Amino acid sequence: MQKKYDAKVAEPKWQTYWGKEKVFAFDPRSKKPIYSIDTPPPTVSGKMHIGHAFSYTQQDFIARFFRLNGHNVFYPFGTDDNGLPTKLLVEKEKKVRASDMSRKEFVQLCLKTLEKELRPKYIADWKRIGMSCDFSLFYTTIDKRSQRISQKSFIDLYKDGREYRTEAPAMHCPKCQTAISQVECEDKEILSQFNDIIFKQKKGDDLIIATTRPDMLAACVAVFYHPDDKRYQSLNGKKTIVPLYEFSVPIMADKRVDPDKGSGLVMSCTFGDLTDCEWQKQYKLPIKEAIGKDGRMTKISGKYAGMPITKAREAIIEDLQEAKLLVNKKAIKRAVNVHERCGTPIEFIHSKQWFIKYLDLKKDLLKWGRELNWHPLHMKNRYDNWIKGLQWDWCISRQIPFGIPFPVWYCKECDEIILADEKTLPVDPTTDKPSVKACPKCKCKDFVPESDIINTWATSSLTPQIVQTLSSVNPKKLFPMSLRPQAHDIISFWLCNTVVKSQLHHKTNPWKDVAISGWALDPKGKKMSKSKGNIVEPQKIIEQYSADALRYWSASSKLGEDMPFQEKDIITGEKFSNKLWNASNFALSHLKTYNQKEKLLCGFDHWLLSKINTLITNATEQFTQYEYAQARLGVDMFFRQTFCDDYLEIVKDRVYNSDRRGVAEANSGRYTLYHSLLSCLKMIAPIMPHVTEEIYQAYYKKHEKNKSIHITDWPKELTVDKTYEKKGDRAIEIIHKVRKFKTDKQVSMKAPVILTLDQKDKTLLKDFIEDLKAVTSAQEVKFDNTLQIDLVD
Repeated sequence: MQKKYDAKVAEPKWQTYWGKEKVFAFDPRSKKPIYSIDTPPPTVSGKMHIGHAFSYTQQDFIARFFRLNGHNVFYPFGTDDNGLPTKLLVEKEKKVRASDMSRKEFVQLCLKTLEKELRPKYIADWKRIGMSCDFSLFYTTIDKRSQRISQKSFIDLYKDGREYRTEAPAMHCPKCQTAISQVECEDKEILSQFNDIIFKQKKGDDLIIATTRPDMLAACVAVFYHPDDKRYQSLNGKKTIVPLYEFSVPIMADKRVDPDKGSGLVMSCTFGDLTDCEWQKQYKLPIKEAIGKDGRMTKISGKYAGMPITKAREAIIEDLQEAKLLVNKKAIKRAVNVHERCGTPIEFIHSKQWFIKYLDLKKDLLKWGRELNWHPLHMKNRYDNWIKGLQWDWCISRQIPFGIPFPVWYCKECDEIILADEKTLPVDPTTDKPSVKACPKCKCKDFVPESDIINTWATSSLTPQIVQTLSSVNPKKLFPMSLRPQAHDIISFWLCNTVVKSQLHHKTNPWKDVAISGWALDPKGKKMSKSKGNIVEPQKIIEQYSADALRYWSASSKLGEDMPFQEKDIITGEKFSNKLWNASNFALSHLKTYNQKEKLLCGFDHWLLSKINTLITNATEQFTQYEYAQARLGVDMFFRQTFCDDYLEIVKDRVYNSDRRGVAEANSGRYTLYHSLLSCLKMIAPIMPHVTEEIYQAYYKKHEKNKSIHITDWPKELTVDKTYEKKGDRAIEIIHKVRKFKTDKQVSMKAPVILTLDQKDKTLLKDFIEDLKAVTSAQEVKFDNTLQIDLVD
């Protein structure tokens, strides 16, 4: 071993070695129990961010432990490069707009950019943090395999009556110009204003309606009040005139109105929000669209037609003021639904969309959630709250050019749905022809291809089914899978929808356990974002320190915990890596002539191995329960304090002076060094795989015969006399007191002393005396009624 560990040389060396030697390859012929992981396919976004490094290393700790613990780990890797995120990224990277190109040209540009430029660099980042995936088990959510499985899922659910296409109000992103689902919305607080607007009547007093959306006046179809609100009960069934547009709408009563909000009157527009959608359906109100799919005002808006929503709102407010129809304006903050991809407030657009019917399954979804083993348990609350708050069926159609096509055509005459033949999947209806020559309903021979694509989450929710096809092993051995690891922010996106697809297709949950990671926050505990300028790049951290130091920091946080990034924690990881190296260098330098068959143990050797047996038991249980942070803490403290600070100082005399202390005692120390160090290396290997591999290869490989520490056996407890543990604890207590005494006296730790011990220590410590004398530099050990330490003049 070199004197100093060089992570910059070691880490890429071992990453290359692991790949070349297929150290982490899944073996379909193995008889070992399979531990299968539904690895999250990260969305291709240019390069890995610190949140990825945080979350993915935590799942890797688990994978590495189960591999060491005798499992055949099925740990594939995929990338999510399907749909809107890729469209937006390619447009940005290539400085193009999809709308300026033919669909075929843009799709080809996306696929080429992904394959040649984006994906290789992106995957390299994951390898650089030491992920132990079997990268030969690789997929993308846009490859032919995923397309075939996604289209087959669509066809099966349609035949089961779980999918439908209907013309209805759907959530729409004006910026991305596509429908989105409820799961793709998030609440955002924005600055807005309440506008008190006058609605006149042909007879009677003017009405005041407070609204934040005067831009929707052209789409107003009714005015509602609460049936118990006595102020307006006399108006029921009457009409009022919409300002600026001068058409009349009915006044109606409905319990969904909050009488204490604004004036207690609400204008219903098609469609301003979810309540508007409900009112339109219940009262069969006319549908008026004031906002188009492009986020601009439509013809019914009159002079405002063609304006963007915000500009139209400003112009309408000015005109209301000029017409003396605006009584008051009040600045407010309000929560609105925005598209999580771009932050644009969503609109409700009336259009034909494809949906998966699942609102009727809410009770079942809650039951299925209870059947999962949640780590940590409280994350189940997020799942439950999401299910309880579902208000829409799952909209899965998107109006963008890049993604997996729906395997559907429509009869030009009667709109009959024509499904693709499953044998021909995957298909693209815009270029492929249907398998039938005439409509089975009306015999028409002309067909219209579906141009929408399937939302990426409808494919990503099939990852357990996709990865089954990557290996020759019987799929029944891989599904349901052992573990779904993922971050908490996509419980509603990915976890919930994967449960839905698995239950609808297979009548079972897709995995047994779920491990939910938290977020990596900035040093002040704030969410990181480019706009805030508080991004921490893992690539730079690895370059400056090491991947192991980054992984050490990640292992400081329990599952589900958000953790601020602190550089001092990275430095602590780097120091621990150096501590491992230096202590191993010392220990292994004394094992060159070690006889492994020698097992005659001295007192302190029994003591240390008894301690490490307890550590092995605890770490095994903790890793099994996905409590890697507790395991890391335990191994860290044991190695720094018990092994390095105490035992290495104690055993020095024996291994340095075997001629004086005796070969048997020296070999006892060497046996203990060999096994205790190897056990520590194995227990910290899931966290810090590179430095432990370097140490293993330098010495242990020739003895253990495995080509990597990561495919050795998890440490087993050694046979020792446990009665020595309490005796050793007493001896350690004395050593610590001697050290403190010398520190207080400001003398060297090698300064000779005379030790006077308690009489009861005479029998208790008889097997520890020689080591005790050596480590404390005691020239003489005497026994009396109290402990006493005296410096030798």
